[in-house]
Amino acid sequence: MADINIKAGTTMRAMAIDGFGGTEVLYLADLPVPTPGAGEVLVKIFNAGVNPSDWKAREGKLAAFFDYQFPFVIGFDLGGVVEAVGPGVERWKAGDRVFGMSNQKDGKDGTYAEYCIASEGLLAPLPTGWSYAEAAAIPVPGSTAYGSLVDAGELKPGQTVLINGGAGGVGSIGTQIARAFDARVAVTCIAADFDYVLGLGVERPIDYQNEDVVAAVREWAPDGVDLVVDAVGLGTLTPKALQIVKPGGSYVEIETLISRVDEAFVANAAAHGVRVVSSMIAIMRQPQHFAALAELCDQGKVRPPLVETMPLEHIGEAHRRLEAGTVRGKLVLDVQ
Repeated sequence: MADINIKAGTTMRAMAIDGFGGTEVLYLADLPVPTPGAGEVLVKIFNAGVNPSDWKAREGKLAAFFDYQFPFVIGFDLGGVVEAVGPGVERWKAGDRVFGMSNQKDGKDGTYAEYCIASEGLLAPLPTGWSYAEAAAIPVPGSTAYGSLVDAGELKPGQTVLINGGAGGVGSIGTQIARAFDARVAVTCIAADFDYVLGLGVERPIDYQNEDVVAAVREWAPDGVDLVVDAVGLGTLTPKALQIVKPGGSYVEIETLISRVDEAFVANAAAHGVRVVSSMIAIMRQPQHFAALAELCDQGKVRPPLVETMPLEHIGEAHRRLEAGTVRGKLVLDVQ
């Protein structure tokens, strides 16, 4: 039964865009509070996670995938409280503390706002003892990491895993997921992040600025690793896949809807017994990945990455830092 009490004409603060471009297109706006439809939930947002997909959405790189309706509010990840539910929603009620993802991909306003619409299946109860900010750091990077490791990467207990970009949001959560599957983990990162990633369960941190990554991997896993999850992309590590991954293993590239994997390279790798795939092959199963991730969080097997909070109005700075690749852990916005 619907539980909708938002008064007509009620507005919310939001960081919106009226067109594509740099961070200058983001502006503070008063927009109508949306009304949940069938199977939808209206969430009052306390914190919103910031992801690389957000600046790509701002620049219009995802226009082929998103149904943009301007003014458009960017943002997937949220931690907040259920404000109202639409027809047919039985799992949630007003007042429930939740974390999850918005319906941004369907043209609904995202999480850079005081309220947003989410599908009931892309929400989970706030893990016991977690803050809204900590929970908002998890959904997209965590479900991406889970899908890349367990689904696309076919991770098995006891395997060796290399995560390229181990100190970022996907890498820091991915390390914990891999450890929950009793895998051994090596990561690339800068030397200043060694203590951080070792605290997450990494066995071999590799300083990609000052070490030969291939040599370091082969020293740690002489036959090569079973699985690489490339959370950096940019094509810097992919050409070395055959030197890093053992025959029968997999190399999973993470990209936001846009894959850079070259078909000729994929075929050559396959001829040598190495699967090279994009994480996008698993994107349709994101709700299942998020549900499994939420269970790991509730069990204490995945804990929040390092979280840095910023005011909603500072989203331009957050985007610039993400584009520059200088973020350890996760940037999270204080919305309320």
